[in-house]
Formats: sequence, C-alpha cells, structure tokens
Amino acid sequence: MFKKLLIVGCGLIGSSILRGSINKRISKNIFVYEKSKKNIVKIKKINSKIIILKKLDKRISDIDIVIISTPMSQYASIIPHLNKFLDKKCIITDVGSTKQNVLNLKNKKLNKSLDWILSHPISGSEVSGPDFGTKNLFLNKWCIIVKDKNKNKLEKITRFWKKLGSKVILMDAQDHDKIFALTSHLPHLIAYNLIKTAQDFQKKQKQNIIKFSAGGLRDFSRIAASNEIMWRDIFFNNKKNMISAIDLFIRNLNSFKKDINLKKNKQIIKKLIETKKVRKQIILLKQDTNKPDFGR
Repeated sequence: MFKKLLIVGCGLIGSSILRGSINKRISKNIFVYEKSKKNIVKIKKINSKIIILKKLDKRISDIDIVIISTPMSQYASIIPHLNKFLDKKCIITDVGSTKQNVLNLKNKKLNKSLDWILSHPISGSEVSGPDFGTKNLFLNKWCIIVKDKNKNKLEKITRFWKKLGSKVILMDAQDHDKIFALTSHLPHLIAYNLIKTAQDFQKKQKQNIIKFSAGGLRDFSRIAASNEIMWRDIFFNNKKNMISAIDLFIRNLNSFKKDINLKKNKQIIKKLIETKKVRKQIILLKQDTNKPDFGR
C-alpha cells in the first residue's frame, strides 16, 4: 500500500499497528519515532528492519503515511515538525479517543497543504507498552474515521484500517465524542471511582476487603488499571460530554438510591429488566459472546 510508513509513538496501539503492518505487508519501509530508550530496545526485537527515529527531521520528508499514536497531550508538540518536513502528498492519521479536540487542533495548527484524516480504532487493553502489542488487535473491531473532504486520502486511510482487520465506519467528530462519552469514557471513569471507593472503604474500616474481590470488583479493577495519562487526556478533551454523562449517571444513581431506600419493588425490578436488554443487544451485534463468566 505504501512505500514508507511512520508510527509516532509505539506503545500498545502503535506496536500493534507496527506488527499488523509487517504481517500484512502494508509498507515496504517502516519507521518508528519513539523517545523511550526501554521501548526502543523492545521495538527492535519485533523486527530488525524497523528504522528507529529519535528526531522528526528531514528524514521524514518522503514518508507516505504518518500514524500518531502518542497520548493526545503530545499532539501539539508534534505538529510543528510535521509542518516543517512532511510533503503534501503524505497522509496523517491518529488513534486518539476523542475527535473534536483533534479536529480543532488540526484546523488551527496544521499546515493547510497537509491532510490529516482523523481515526479512532476501538481497540485496546488495560495494559500499555510495546510488549503487549499484537498483530490481531484490530481484527473485527470498529475503527471510526471522521468524515473528510479529501475523498482520495479518506479512501486510503479506510483501506489501511481494513487491511489491519478493522470494520470501518465514517462519523462526524461531534457525534463521535457524544457517543463514546457514554460507551467508553464514562465506564472507565466509573471504574476508577469504584476502585477508589473500595480503597477509601478499606482505609476507613481498616480491613483488607480487596482479597474478597468478587467478579464485579475484579472486572472494574482491570479497567481501572488502564494508562492514567491517556485517560486524563480523554477526560479533559471530552470535558463537555463527560460532564453531561456524569450528570445523567448521578441522576440515575439517585433514582436507584431512592428505590432501595423506599423499597420500591416494581420500580427497581423494571429498571433491572430493562437494563438487561443491553447485554442481549451487545451479543446480537457480536461485540461479545454469551459464554458465562463464573468469576475466574
């Protein structure tokens, strides 16, 4: 597909793109820009032909595609180097979990001769770093691509993600951020808060309750083990939608609290039955299986 591909930042997502690109022979030459010495050692072990860059300089002038996979708080410091050295034929994309902020940054800071097609692969894990990357991370997973006027380069980015195994859908940046505030960002915030609540309870009661973690707390602890810098960036960059989602969550939580306090049998049973339907929808959409989990 490409002669020269550059991955900027090579943690879990970046190294998975790297492995997938090698496996699918997406590019003849693959470059990686990575500042961490520890990560560089690990990346070199993936494939000896990978070209490591310690600076974004004139060596990127003939790159065909750039994938930015750093935390979003680093985007602003990367753009000046892209403006200075990239050719207008190059395509830029990213893997950020919020899109309106990236679109605003692109419109304000990116050279108008360059094209940045915004992407969000809905893939990941609570672990981070190049050790955990896998060539199949994107297989049968959604990848959201923000609509763009440049149809030719939009099609190339679509083909790129499909080549890695993703199911691609186009979306507006605003719609993306509203949807994922509820389907991804709020659940992670709830997980962090639940684990903090368990920690606070443990300190107050002076008892080790963590050793009695049932399936629920265990699963939330997995989510809450995610990279803190990445999730800070997501919460801050999707602030408006996050606040709305939190307000809605608090409203529903207070409704549950009232039903429990007043022992409103019919009301709480109705809520529990209605919410169970979502699980069936997720299974029907093949986003998970109905294989039972007995608290392994």
